[in-house]
Amino acid sequence: MSRDDMILDGPASLHDFLGDLVVYRNLCPVDQRLPDRHQVAKTLGLDDRIPRKTEPDYARIIARMATAAADLNGAEGTLNRLVAVGDTRLNDGTAFRNLCAVTGWPGVAIICSEKESDPPSLQEAEPGLYLANRWSLLRDFRRVLEERRFPVDERTMVMMDLDKTALGARGRNDQMIDEARVAGVRATAEELLGSDYDEEGFLSAYRELNQPPYHAFTADNQDYLVYVCLVIGAGLRHTEEVSAAVLDGSLTSFAQFIGEMEAGGPTAMSKRLRQVHGSIYQRFLQGDPTPFKEFRYHEYRATLARMGCLAGSPSASQALDQEIVITREVAELTAQWRESGATVLGISDKPDEAALPTPEA
Repeated sequence: MSRDDMILDGPASLHDFLGDLVVYRNLCPVDQRLPDRHQVAKTLGLDDRIPRKTEPDYARIIARMATAAADLNGAEGTLNRLVAVGDTRLNDGTAFRNLCAVTGWPGVAIICSEKESDPPSLQEAEPGLYLANRWSLLRDFRRVLEERRFPVDERTMVMMDLDKTALGARGRNDQMIDEARVAGVRATAEELLGSDYDEEGFLSAYRELNQPPYHAFTADNQDYLVYVCLVIGAGLRHTEEVSAAVLDGSLTSFAQFIGEMEAGGPTAMSKRLRQVHGSIYQRFLQGDPTPFKEFRYHEYRATLARMGCLAGSPSASQALDQEIVITREVAELTAQWRESGATVLGISDKPDEAALPTPEA
């Protein structure tokens, strides 16, 4: 289906087809009737930290939350199958395999990324995991499950990815999620660096360091990356210097970088930047994977500004180019699965601070 054939509906929300069964990075469900990460970790004897999506402990916590959600739906103790929908084979595919492993449940997953330049394709890339290059092929995925005699009913947990799946579909609308993040990055730098803000230098550092060769250094964590770029933007380090140190192995981790800034950098910082550095450093030492709260609050506001922002009756193509939109195929399929009795849990690796309003907001 091309953009010209798409239809824009609205307004709508994730709540329409997921309710409050949504979990963001902190692993504290929006539905407060479900146990949060602290309760589950204590029950399972896990460390009280926030595991990332690709870790087995993440799967153990999500499985316990899904079981609790099924109990709320009156399907107590019946979950024994898994279906997953996502947009990245590495993160979503790994989370799916881990969940199958820790529960012992059989599972089937689909990973989708729109590629209009290629012929439509839905293929089983590895046992139980399908790759699709059209979001419209989610409708065919239902047929695949039927052919496999894999029912989606009250015994089934559905793990539904949110970012670039339910919202801002990868290959179709994901650029708007990225645009919102960059807008949050820029707003953070403008606020903290003031008259010293060199936008081109700051964004140049961000573009360079936001690439796979630097992921071992930044841990592919946007909070870490934005902090590094802020230090560069303040003139305390240079992009070329940081890049060279990472690539030659003399700078191996964010912990090393922020430790060096703590040892010698604060005296050269402005008062406001010094305050922000101090709060980030303390949260980092405490194991908070989202230590740069100011950045995430800006990202939240930038994301919200790109939802339902177009006036009048825009076309689907206009909305895809200027708004973050819900993926119709995901919404339809999720609603159908819930009606069939499945427990659908929306999961996101986006920090809570970038996805949910503060009490003041």
